[in-house]
Amino acid sequence: MHIGKPPIGKPQRIVSLVPSLTELLHSFNLDEAVLGITKFCIHPDSWFRQKSRIGGTKNPDLERINALEPDLIIVNQEENNMHDVRFLAKSSPVWLTNVHDYTSALSTIRSLGLCTHREREAEEVVAAIEHAWKQLKIPFTKPKRVLYLIWRNPYMSIGIDTFIYSILEKAGFQHVLRNQKRYPEITLAEIVEAQPDYVFLSSEPYPFRTVHIDELRQQLPNTAIHLVDGEAFSWYGSRMMHTPAYLSEQLYPALSAF
Repeated sequence: MHIGKPPIGKPQRIVSLVPSLTELLHSFNLDEAVLGITKFCIHPDSWFRQKSRIGGTKNPDLERINALEPDLIIVNQEENNMHDVRFLAKSSPVWLTNVHDYTSALSTIRSLGLCTHREREAEEVVAAIEHAWKQLKIPFTKPKRVLYLIWRNPYMSIGIDTFIYSILEKAGFQHVLRNQKRYPEITLAEIVEAQPDYVFLSSEPYPFRTVHIDELRQQLPNTAIHLVDGEAFSWYGSRMMHTPAYLSEQLYPALSAF
């Protein structure tokens, strides 16, 4: 939704503070219109190397953003600081997104297409995502119980109201934390008590590595523990069309080998 000044006409000077939506803007063929991105907007690589970087998602350079004189700033309720969002909205049109599951992600793609006058491109992205997910063949007869970890020291997982939770369900998994919201902390004792079939260690925001598998395996000898691509599970936007291929070509085969 729009907050602050309403946009006038077709945006020509866009700043994105949301990595997954930066990638979506590229899918909309908005190369010349996008001026500023965050240091975490790593896709596409050409934009990451060429566009003005205006800091992080949580600590953007507000003065630098305003100096770009944007006619549209794209933000997210979860990924960005609302104090920063309100400050930016005083001088520029701001499009505030809120993605919490697969369905709201598709709605966001369509709404961003409308906002940027790229309705046709948005529908093409949505169609590609829906087609890819319809082709996915889940190799389980019933959902596998999984614990998805996003952080260490303390361990943190995901709740039922997150995009990651929704994608896990579509991929044939049942998350063991079914009465938690947002991003709860979880102790090692609670992990052991849950006895999941799988533990997924995400590549982001915490960069889990093989050494962290070894730490958990000592406590969970009967659980398969895997490093997983965090982008596949947490990036909404055009990245969603590639997740089914990641599942079928990489993750599912790795799980079957356990």
